Amino acid sequence: MDYKKTNAPVNTVTQDILDLCEETGNIYESVAIIAKRANQISVDLKSELSKKLQEFASTSDNLDEIFENREQIEISRYYEKLPKPSLIATQEFRDGKVYYRNPAKENQDDLL
Repeated sequence: MDYKKTNAPVNTVTQDILDLCEETGNIYESVAIIAKRANQISVDLKSELSKKLQEFASTSDNLDEIFENREQIEISRYYEKLPKPSLIATQEFRDGKVYYRNPAKENQDDLL
C-alpha cells in the first residue's frame, strides 16, 4: 500500500471512542486491531526506508570517506514528515480498509 498518499492527519487528533468501537462493539478489540495494523505499517515503512538508505551505504569504514550525503538526508526527512503508523492505521480502520477477524467469536457462533 502507498502510505505516502494517505489522508491520515500528520498531527495527533483526539478520537471519539464511540466511533472507534462502533464496528466491533468493543473499544479494546478496536484498539488491538489498530495496534496490530500500526505494527504492520511500521515494519513496511522501516524496510522501505532501509532499502533506500542502503544505496548510500559505504563498503569501507574509512573516516576520511564518510561524508554528508544530501540525498540521504532528504529521504530521511521525507519519511519523518509522513504520518505516524498509528495515525495511518486509525484512519484505515475508520475508512473500513482493514480486514480483521476474531476466531474466538467465530468459534462461539459455531457452538450456538
